[in-house]
Amino acid sequence: MVLFTWLSLFLLSALLPNQAVGQVSRPTPVQPGLAAGSPTETAKAPVFTVPKSADIGLNVIPNIKDPEAVNPQDLCPGYKASSVQESGNGFTAELHLAGPACNVYGNDIEDLTLLVRLQADDRLRIRIQPRYIGPENETWFLLPEAIVPQPVDGRGSYATENKLDVSWTNEPSFAFAVKRKDTGDTLFTSEGRKLVFEDQFIEFGSTLPENYNLYGLGEVMHGFRLGNNLTRTIFAADVADNTDANIYGSHPIYLDTRYFAKGKSGKLTYVANANDKKADYVSYTHGVFLRNAHAQEVLLRPSGITWRTLGGSLDLYFYSGPTVEDVTKAYQKSATGLPAMQQYWTLGYHQCRWGYKNWTALQNVVDHFKRFQIPLETIWTDIDYMKGYRDFENDQEGYGYEEGAKFLSELHENGQHYVPIVDSAIYAPNPENPADAYPTYDRGIDANAFVLNPDGSVYYGAVWPGYTVFPDFVGAVLNGTGAIGWWIDEFVRYSKLVAFDGIWIDMSEVASFCVGSCGSGNLTLNPVHPPFELPGEPGNLILLYPEGFEITNSSEAAVASSMLHTQKAASTPTPTATKPIVRTTPTPGSRNINWPPYTINNFNGDLAVHALSPNGTHHGGAVQYDFHNLYGHQILSATYQALLRVFEGKRPFIIGRSTFAGSGKWAGHWGGDNDSKWYSMVFSIPQALSFSIFGIPMFGVDTCGFNGNTDMELCARWMALSAFFPFYRNHNTLSANSQEPYMWGSVIDATKKAMAIRYSILPYMYTLFAQANRGGDTVMRALAWEFPNEPWLADVDRQFMLGQAMMVTPCLSQGATTVNGVFPGIGSGTVWYDWYNQTVMEGVEPGQNFTIAAPLTHIPVYLRGGNIVPTQEPGMTTAASRNNPWGLIVALDQDGSAEGQLYLDDGESVVPATKTWIKFSIEGGTLTVMPDGDFVDTNPLGRVSILGMSTSPSKVLLDGQELDASSWAYSEQKRLLALENLKEHFPKGAWNSQWSLTWA
Repeated sequence: MVLFTWLSLFLLSALLPNQAVGQVSRPTPVQPGLAAGSPTETAKAPVFTVPKSADIGLNVIPNIKDPEAVNPQDLCPGYKASSVQESGNGFTAELHLAGPACNVYGNDIEDLTLLVRLQADDRLRIRIQPRYIGPENETWFLLPEAIVPQPVDGRGSYATENKLDVSWTNEPSFAFAVKRKDTGDTLFTSEGRKLVFEDQFIEFGSTLPENYNLYGLGEVMHGFRLGNNLTRTIFAADVADNTDANIYGSHPIYLDTRYFAKGKSGKLTYVANANDKKADYVSYTHGVFLRNAHAQEVLLRPSGITWRTLGGSLDLYFYSGPTVEDVTKAYQKSATGLPAMQQYWTLGYHQCRWGYKNWTALQNVVDHFKRFQIPLETIWTDIDYMKGYRDFENDQEGYGYEEGAKFLSELHENGQHYVPIVDSAIYAPNPENPADAYPTYDRGIDANAFVLNPDGSVYYGAVWPGYTVFPDFVGAVLNGTGAIGWWIDEFVRYSKLVAFDGIWIDMSEVASFCVGSCGSGNLTLNPVHPPFELPGEPGNLILLYPEGFEITNSSEAAVASSMLHTQKAASTPTPTATKPIVRTTPTPGSRNINWPPYTINNFNGDLAVHALSPNGTHHGGAVQYDFHNLYGHQILSATYQALLRVFEGKRPFIIGRSTFAGSGKWAGHWGGDNDSKWYSMVFSIPQALSFSIFGIPMFGVDTCGFNGNTDMELCARWMALSAFFPFYRNHNTLSANSQEPYMWGSVIDATKKAMAIRYSILPYMYTLFAQANRGGDTVMRALAWEFPNEPWLADVDRQFMLGQAMMVTPCLSQGATTVNGVFPGIGSGTVWYDWYNQTVMEGVEPGQNFTIAAPLTHIPVYLRGGNIVPTQEPGMTTAASRNNPWGLIVALDQDGSAEGQLYLDDGESVVPATKTWIKFSIEGGTLTVMPDGDFVDTNPLGRVSILGMSTSPSKVLLDGQELDASSWAYSEQKRLLALENLKEHFPKGAWNSQWSLTWA
């Protein structure tokens, strides 16, 4: 074991910020040409820095933390319903204030309308909105269908077929209840709570059963099961992955799973703590979606749920389930749209970092992957490639177009790809400096493409390049201005200079580094430095390491800790007088959109801090206050349209940061700025499972962590874990230690072992995406979804399923060499097989936390009996893998049966000219393969492994013809039938006709 000993020198001199630290078992590779030292060392001259005070707002206090906050339930009168009109699929009514207006956090709306509609046999809509809405205030309350389509009523009558029942009462004030018909279980009831409906505040809620199980309400770094002591703020924010705080996305949907004991008579009894492994349980899951894009707060407390919004309407959709699969499919089909089908290559491995300073650095990285024989599909660039951090314009010193064309041509010849970052704000050039001209900005001004101030002037915030403008996609959709057309045109122009293959959208919450239009009158200062030190600059050296680093690297950890203490002491600001807390009171007859009377628990406090201000005005008059949570959603839509133009007929590949309900039909998502910490790796699993609920299956995180320095052990574990996430990318921050997987011998070993599995199951993963795109299936799944009647799985989020066939049980603890995991379904006959030795897991009890060996380079993976997984021999790229022979892994269930599917197409077309679905099934000792379609794949079948065979066959027949005994072997110890060297039997390809394999 060899330890690098130069880290102490680095920490003292800050001259070598990109070297690796940790244990190595082979020679250290040559450094890949990363940016060293200060990231501003090549600047031509000092630049003006936006003062830190520019990003400080008013000292507001969240209402949930304010001892002076008023409880609206104590003062508000609620409503009374009248004029009820019933129809075949529901009813309507008028709601009137039941007493004097309280005007607690806005102006009470005196007259509302109620719509209750049975939209399908499994879906119910309850909508409450103001009765009188005019053009001047429509966007205060109504979410435009042009931006977020509303689920539509199905054809036919659902009064008798619907699985849900609605009742209402006026005593003591209007309330409604939703029940499940077949069980009588109350899913949601507002009885005992008053409805509060004001122009800047809505409150409603429901009691919930004891110890309830809710999931969703994203985006949040939290355990998968949300628990009953959490306040979920839904307000898109440019912040790192802070635990329990609002971060990038806005997904106002939750799933509610309830477990019941089933008596001998069939009667169901709700069980709050269902942990008896011998009991007979049954579960029911329903979903609740609030179609509202305003800032929100959801209070989960032991008694139930309270939902608060700062505007919009109450537009609820209930999905009856009763399974998670039923709910998520219905939600996607009715509300969000089905997930985008990904190009095949996007399932390969992606490498990125902030700090690759030129094309040569990228080439060095590509070469190192090749040298160490680690698959690399795509190389990414962060903002380093840009000229002054400007979109659509390269730095010609490091990323010249001619040199780039050569690099990208060779990359594409190797079957590899390139993805650059594109930020959401556009640089505003210095009007007094002709050399600072920026045609992208000029074309945007001509197209009326940017957000305005209330007085009609252009709004100038500040992001990476300096003072910037923000594309106005709301104005483009609602008022016909030119942001979308201009955005598309800029991508088309840029694609002629740089042959990119996909796009990474960042800063899309939308972020701004100052409060208000701070650039107005200041453009002559451009370009300017952000109001904070960049990583690696004096005062911001990257000195943090994973938990447990002091155990494995004690001397380095001690020096890092000392330097970190010194850095913090040097940067501690002089104490200043605490600003008085600002509390806003309602303004009669109008809204205070900059400082609403109700203050949500926003991580950044004031809504204008680090964001486009609420009074940012869109063409046509709508304000950002009403559309903030939709900015990232709309830029993904516009980018999808742009890439359809750039790559005509091909599926756009987009990874975005800020998302909303429905973003998955255009893009995938990465988990944002996580930390190189063990807890960040742990939280990546519940974060991924939540995005399965949200209809965004193309999800992954910055593997090995973004902020801080990783170490060998954490990176080895994380590279193995992420190999089973749909989106697989390593990315870290500027000036941190390099963390490409070839930096440590053990990481190389762990990576190659996990990648060998991933690349072999690419056909299976691609099929999962096809099923998601076709019907709303999930890709990553919680164990509780696949085994819904085992309550002890309700909060399991350190294991997960990939589809229905594979279970992953990663080791997530520093220093551990074993991991505990459960094997669901054991009590009801489910058979599990170890992926590596292909043998049955034995000696496991139902619900048992079973100890599994997990040495550093090993990630436990299991196959679920009853499934057939198609494979291909892994290559160094997805293209190479697609040209390799096929295989089948058949995991028999206890009855000797199994089934599976495979989807084939060209891997890239939006509408493939040809495609084929293959169905695999085993019954009675015969494997039947039935293709349906016209896509031609000429790769032969190489091998078939049949797991769980209790006896040795005397012969094996392919389409009735006996195979030579040399082509198959049976292991009695493993109960495994292995067929090899089958290629000669499939000269035209494995799936071009029906065939069968029989053993006797």
